[in-house]
Amino acid sequence: MRPDPFIPQTTNAGEHYVRDKVGGLIWHRCRNRTLYADTDRSQVVYHATYLQYFELGRGSLLRDTAYSYRSIEDSGNLYPVIEVGVKYYTPLYYDDSMWVHTRPGELSKARLCFDYIITTEETGAIVCKGFTQHCALNQQGKPIGIQPKMKYLWEVFPS
Repeated sequence: MRPDPFIPQTTNAGEHYVRDKVGGLIWHRCRNRTLYADTDRSQVVYHATYLQYFELGRGSLLRDTAYSYRSIEDSGNLYPVIEVGVKYYTPLYYDDSMWVHTRPGELSKARLCFDYIITTEETGAIVCKGFTQHCALNQQGKPIGIQPKMKYLWEVFPS
């Protein structure tokens, strides 16, 4: 099954942001390169490694919006992953360069999502699409509402 086209083009929102010419959405992006340790016996990137790439994209987006995950934790909040979804389209291999595209997804009172698209840097082919869902917790592990500063990211993320 082929994914819907994803054609990112740079915007005036900064070097880390692109607009999908097809869907019209803005995505934050960061570059990464696969390590030999990322691959499995068949020489392709191991399927679970893509979750680490998602984390890289999420962390980069939060850092670039001046609200790093470290500062989130320092303020007494945690956002553990409670659900993950990934659809794979084409593999990555050792030393492939990729773009990890991330954007805020659904937001509710105590849960938030991030959406991801990973593409090859060389051809722009879609490697995978996915999401992570997170639950807002305090330091004692009790569910809480999403803090205003985190909600603000959803409000100001370029559209």
